[in-house]
Amino acid sequence: MTEVEANKKRLKAMLALSAVAALVAIASIAGAVVMRQDWLLAVFGAAMVVGFGAQIWFIVGLGRTKKGV
Repeated sequence: MTEVEANKKRLKAMLALSAVAALVAIASIAGAVVMRQDWLLAVFGAAMVVGFGAQIWFIVGLGRTKKGV
């Protein structure tokens, strides 16, 4: 597998994980506001951490690739 293919695979994984985390965050914050369920704020926070973590993982992975032409 070339570096380009590996980075495309990493990008797709990051996009999928970020999309799921965003959906969970939106649903949990809406549930927390509408139904006044305070425990959903913890779910919102966890989803945000997972989403940002996936993006950081992607960027760090790009930084580790070889700096060839």
